[in-house]
Parts: sequence; structure tokens; C-alpha cells
Amino acid sequence: MNEYLPGLEGIPATRSNISDIDGEHGILAYRGYPIEQLAAYSTFEETSLLLLDGVLPTKSELADFDNQLCRNRALKYHIRELMMTLPATGHPMEMLQTAVASLGMFYPSGERLTGSDVAEDLNYVHTMTVKILARMGTIVAMWEHIRNGYDPIPPRSDLSYAENFLYMLSGNEPDPSLARILDICLILHAEHTINASTFAMLVTGSTLAAPNSVMASAIGTLSGPLHGGANQKVLEMLQKVGSPDKAEEFVDSKLANKEVIWGMGHREYKTKDPRATILQKLVKDLLDTRSDEVNIMFETAMAVEKAAEDRLSSKGVFANVDFYSGILYQEMGIPTDQFTSIFAIARTAGWLAHWREQLRDNRIFRPTQVYTGEPMRDYIPLDKR
Repeated sequence: MNEYLPGLEGIPATRSNISDIDGEHGILAYRGYPIEQLAAYSTFEETSLLLLDGVLPTKSELADFDNQLCRNRALKYHIRELMMTLPATGHPMEMLQTAVASLGMFYPSGERLTGSDVAEDLNYVHTMTVKILARMGTIVAMWEHIRNGYDPIPPRSDLSYAENFLYMLSGNEPDPSLARILDICLILHAEHTINASTFAMLVTGSTLAAPNSVMASAIGTLSGPLHGGANQKVLEMLQKVGSPDKAEEFVDSKLANKEVIWGMGHREYKTKDPRATILQKLVKDLLDTRSDEVNIMFETAMAVEKAAEDRLSSKGVFANVDFYSGILYQEMGIPTDQFTSIFAIARTAGWLAHWREQLRDNRIFRPTQVYTGEPMRDYIPLDKR
């Protein structure tokens, strides 16, 4: 096949049984389980283990996995010292990519993935999976204190993943309701088939690069505004709109100028992203417990969504996962530029699941190209040009 399709749209890059999307009907499932059921009944830890192993764990299996994550939350002081040398004004995603890439330096291992039998070393693969997943939340939470000139708050082993993250972020006992909201957000962002960052991870992983390097490549890809960075862009956009009554004028202006309406549209979905529906309800439920004065952003978002849907639904353009997640994180007191970092924490579960899956039948990625350059020609000496 020599046909060039921009963005490799619709071209299968791998075989996978981790997640599936039915874009026509707005369905997302992890290992066959609908995202709505996982968001309602599961936890991030259980969902992560489901993605990694392919089956819902027993109570003892989940408890053991929880314990492994808790034991691996702490980081060596070298990582903290490295983070302290980074510019405080740097974006958290740039910090995260740097810190994760450095893990192999501070946690050296004599083991390496070196051949076709790499998937047989299940102990190494599982150990690295647990360590990376456990430390992602720690690194992100640590940065919030370090960049403000304070020592980071040590992790606790008596809290869930979401609870510990909120505790490390604020230094206060986590609100159970907010911890559950964050837990659901992590579930919703944990996996989404072969998106840009997962594909980048697959390409890097196919070379048998160290797992921390594999994750660093995925983080760098996720940082782009057309991928994970869109949730921050949505919030900035809504702030510019200002109020619900200005939504239609704003949308019409954007469409007339052929500009992006952040948080609207998804290559896979021809209807509303099921994750956006869940997040919208979470925002509404949270705001219902608070005063009316905090509702203006949410009301503006709903007005923009309706205006965009009225004009674009015939083209299959609806709200995606980024449209409401930023509002939710803001109401939880999370800094705007940390939104994508939380996305990365969650998506680590999916990235690692795909990494493990690829190792079972690995082949290095080496796509071809459609050459559009000059035909063969003779070199012209410098003095004759």
C-alpha cells in the first residue's frame, strides 16, 4: 500500500485487546467493560490492574497490587534534587518528561529488554510497571511544592492513589468526595486505544528502549495542545467567552475564521464522547453542593457546547473528554497548568498495558514514505554553482 493518508487516519498500526471504541454510538470499553460501569463501580487501582492483566482482579489480587503501589510511591532524594534545579516557570509536563526520563539514571537495573523473549521476563516487566505507575502521581504532586519554593510532602501508604495525590498536593486530609471525583477522572483518562501518545509509546517501545524512556516519549506527545493539552486550552477559551450569553457570538466567530473550538470534536467519535457525558454530570453534582456564584464557567461551557452542537452536529462534531475536565479540576483547586499532568498520571496505566502487550509479539516500527523530492541528479561542484 503506497497511498498516503495524513495522520495515518484509519490505518491499523497494531492488534490490541485492551480497549475498544464504537465512535458511531459513543461507546468506550476497557477489556470489554463499558466505561460508564467502571466509572460508577471501579477504582483507578482496579481499573489499572484490569488494563494490565486483562481480567478483573480478586479481592486479594487487588489488595496485593494496592500494597505494591503504596510501597513504591516514595522517590529517592536525587529526583527531588534534580527537580529543584529546574526552572520554576517551566510547564509541569516538561518537568514530568524530564523527571520520568531520569528515573533510569537513579534507579539503574542490570536487566534490559534485549531480544525476542523479552515478554518472558514477567517479573521485570511487572516490577517496572508498578514502579512507574506508583511514582507518576508522586512526581506531579511534588512539583507543585518545589516550584513554589517548598519541600514536597512525603506520600502516605494508608491512602488510595487519588487520596494520596490530593494529600500530597495540598498537605491536607483529602475530602472523600473530591478524592472519588479524581478517582473517576483517572479511570476515564486511563486508556483510549491507539491515540497519538500511545502510538509514540509503541514506536519507542518497539526498539526495546528502557521503560522510563518509553514513558517519556508518550508524555512528550501528550503535552501537545491537540492531545492532552486541550483541557487547559478549553478553560482559557471559556474564560475569554466570559458568560453564556456570548457563546453563540463566540462560536460563530470561531467558525467564520476557521479557528479551533477547543474541546469540540474527536476523530473517533461521531457523537458526544461518553467520557464528556460523565464529566459533565460530575461537574454539575459538585457545583450543586456549592454556591451559585461558581456556576458561571459551567453555564458558559454548556452554552458553548449547545451553540457548537447546533452548528456542527451534522458533521459529527460534539464535546470530547477535554471539554469539561478542566472545569472540574479547577473546582477541585488544581492549578490550570497541572491538568495535563493529571491526564498523564491516568494514561500511564494504558501506556504500560500497551507496552506489555507489544512485548509479547514485538517488531520494531519502520513505516515507509511517499517520496516527493527531486529525481536522481549529479552533484555540482561548489565553484560551478
